[in-house]
Amino acid sequence: MEIMNLKASQRDAVGNGPSRVLRRDGKVPAILYGPKTEPIKLAIDKLNLDPIFKSGAVAQKLLKLEIEGVDGARNVMIKEMQKHPVSRNLLHLDLYEVTMDNKIKVMVPVVVTGKSAGVEMGGMLQIIRRELEVFSLPDRIPENVTIDITDLDIGDSFHVEDLQLEGDIEISAEVNFTILTILATKAEEEEVEGEDEMVEEGAEGADAAEETTAE
Repeated sequence: MEIMNLKASQRDAVGNGPSRVLRRDGKVPAILYGPKTEPIKLAIDKLNLDPIFKSGAVAQKLLKLEIEGVDGARNVMIKEMQKHPVSRNLLHLDLYEVTMDNKIKVMVPVVVTGKSAGVEMGGMLQIIRRELEVFSLPDRIPENVTIDITDLDIGDSFHVEDLQLEGDIEISAEVNFTILTILATKAEEEEVEGEDEMVEEGAEGADAAEETTAE
């Protein structure tokens, strides 16, 4: 996977006032932390963040962080982003330092491939889980979890235990939950219900005829 570079500087001031000043100067306040990392308050130039956000799948990106005045780069990931509720401008970043030989939990999007036999017959694909939590080494995080739905018919479902993951990637799930399913359309359900009613009416008619004959 591609490892992108990120530069930052340390900051001392905290609070809403200093943070607003930073943002006016084109910087984003941030904090770096981790299981073996003392929290460090940072300021990051928005121009340094643009390539990262434009590359997509920000939560799965492994970044090489260089802090001005501090020797050595750190392997980090974006843990949390705070955005303005209206403008959607970035307000704050949480960066998490990772160890390359320890697995981490990360959410990965579900991608569907193929044409379902059930959908071809008029069914409807319902994706229940659009993201899955996986355990992976930081430099082995998959861009997505791909599911081929070609062989799924109407009424079929795909569960987490049906996944065949490549490499040393795990999904910890106590319940074999459903990821997606192929539903019958409302028209098809009504058609089946109508057929059932006709069968029932036919059976009732036959019963009535037998009773009349018996009389």
